[in-house]
Amino acid sequence: MSEEQVFTPRNPEYEIETRRVFDQAPFIRLLGAELCAFRPGHCETRLVLREDHQQQDGFVHAGVQATLADHTAGIAGATLVGEGERVLTAEFKINLLRAASGEYLECIAQVLRPGRRLIVTESEVFAVEGSKRSLVAKATVTLAVVSDNKES
Repeated sequence: MSEEQVFTPRNPEYEIETRRVFDQAPFIRLLGAELCAFRPGHCETRLVLREDHQQQDGFVHAGVQATLADHTAGIAGATLVGEGERVLTAEFKINLLRAASGEYLECIAQVLRPGRRLIVTESEVFAVEGSKRSLVAKATVTLAVVSDNKES
């Protein structure tokens, strides 16, 4: 991951909004992901692996890895938007670097470029088994900043 920048949130209530975005996502709850840490422009999540996260050969399904990378990146981006704004994934690319298995996945995401309309983020997904931690996926996620105004 590239060198981390220091960002200032535009919403003074960004911590409350960040937790809302994470906690109120039904698919993320179903998956079982946990919000571990966040600060402006940065987010860390964890997913304790279950059998239903696997594909047919017993490895973590690519969709599980992609979802964790995407949502963690979205949370990192959400820490920087203004009050009344949200982020939606506009595009993402993921590289699956090796077959993933272990006790849990960790994902670390950080904002690379915080724009007013588009935010570019990077996520790294690690598989953890005991003391062994392996980078298994890396994603670049572009987030569109949209207004809460339903008429836009």
